[in-house]
Amino acid sequence: MLNLLRFTGGGRARYAECARRAREVVAPRYGVTTVYGGGGALVAESGPQWDAVLLVAYPDRAAFGRMVAAPDCRQITHLRAGALSEAVLQPTRPWGR
Repeated sequence: MLNLLRFTGGGRARYAECARRAREVVAPRYGVTTVYGGGGALVAESGPQWDAVLLVAYPDRAAFGRMVAAPDCRQITHLRAGALSEAVLQPTRPWGR
């Protein structure tokens, strides 16, 4: 899953807390792996600029659905929501599958 992220003022720290808790509690239960996370100057056409990009691997779409519906995940979604002014989540598949 490709995540394009735009933070609110102070959102980067809130998002980091959400990510830390997700890695510790949620990710191990649902087989979630962070492939890459980073920010800086992202090259793009004129228009929206993103603060960060995050690439996350899930075992399958069903695992993603179970994760977001789970109570342990719902307990930290407020951190993510408060951290972001905008986000794009784009499901992807490796080429050749």
